[in-house]
Amino acid sequence: MKFLLMVHVDESLTMGPEEAAEHLAAVGAWVGGLESRGARLTGGRLRPSGEGSTVQVRDDKLLVSDGPYAETKEQMGGFDIIDCSGAAEATEIAAGHPGARYGTVEIRPLWE
Repeated sequence: MKFLLMVHVDESLTMGPEEAAEHLAAVGAWVGGLESRGARLTGGRLRPSGEGSTVQVRDDKLLVSDGPYAETKEQMGGFDIIDCSGAAEATEIAAGHPGARYGTVEIRPLWE
């Protein structure tokens, strides 16, 4: 089964240089582990939510807004698409993501 992991973080949190380097190394190790077992299909970091936009079409009119749609403390900061045996393995993989220690990793199965 394929799953989308959405890593949500509080963009107001800042890390010092050492902490940021440790986090990036931990994410790299997590990604490497998944890739070595063939479980990670793709993924990446996202630019800050303020650099994004939302698009809607209502009554045939295009509505474009700056920034995220949801006004919440946490915003999506990255994603991964994984292929694994099921929800239990997807949960184990998500729990191993370094971002789960200070943010949230949402797991969503993909339609296939």
